[in-house]
Amino acid sequence: MSTAPRLALATYLADPDLSADDARLIPALSAQGIAALAVPWNQPGFDWRTVDGVLLRSTWDYVEHYEAFLAWLAALPVPVFNAPETVRWNSDKRYLLQLAATDADVVATEITCARELPARLATRRGELVVVKPAISASARDTLRGTAGDAAFTAQLPGLPSARHYLIQPFVPEIETHGEWSLVFIDGEYSHAVLKRPARGDFRVQPAHGGTVQAAEPSNTLSAAARAARAVLDGLSALGHPMPLYARVDGIEIGGRFTLMELELIEPALHWHADEQAPGRLARAAAARLSSAR
Repeated sequence: MSTAPRLALATYLADPDLSADDARLIPALSAQGIAALAVPWNQPGFDWRTVDGVLLRSTWDYVEHYEAFLAWLAALPVPVFNAPETVRWNSDKRYLLQLAATDADVVATEITCARELPARLATRRGELVVVKPAISASARDTLRGTAGDAAFTAQLPGLPSARHYLIQPFVPEIETHGEWSLVFIDGEYSHAVLKRPARGDFRVQPAHGGTVQAAEPSNTLSAAARAARAVLDGLSALGHPMPLYARVDGIEIGGRFTLMELELIEPALHWHADEQAPGRLARAAAARLSSAR
């Protein structure tokens, strides 16, 4: 009799347990005959040959250990969700330029190195902008300000100098409309949440005071889901398979869904927003593990 497949849900050493939200996956996977266990991606001595697959979840320190994380991914001897090549591509926000080339509606993005950042901003004097590292998570080292403003300019030397940065126009709709996060499982729309920043802030992450609420069905949500699916369809043109899971973050600008970020590594997937969603992921994971065995 064959044994149940074992699926490692990758976390990180500083917080090795699953988040309360991701813990909802355990019974859902069990119902599909999958034994799931939380394992830090950087757990010393763990033999990854003892599991049948790896599902990235709260690997939230990968930016601080970027090269080690990518090396770990490349060396894994079992299927990984999402695929290592896709994760490497998605880990650098310069992917937004490639998605824009597939005709996806992407917020206008300029890329520059830290050394040239002041000069690039000088050409946009008076414009309200957001500056963020190309490799980052959770809005770390992300600034908002008016290009050319002395107080904003004074913050730039405090940014890590070895990185590339995105310069984007600040989108005021994030304060008035909020930001959509649409979750897809195996390319199919699953559920969504609407995130809003705290008053006076622009970051929607709960760590910065932002709020998250389940999105109610509406014509706006349906249109956003269609636009988000088109973004995922564009991955094939860039040589990437359809991811097992994806979170498509965007804002409605002028009645159109505009992509802010495509999250394919370790995003919060907001299982709390739809009690059926963990089961969708579990069924899709079971199918992929079965085809790989």
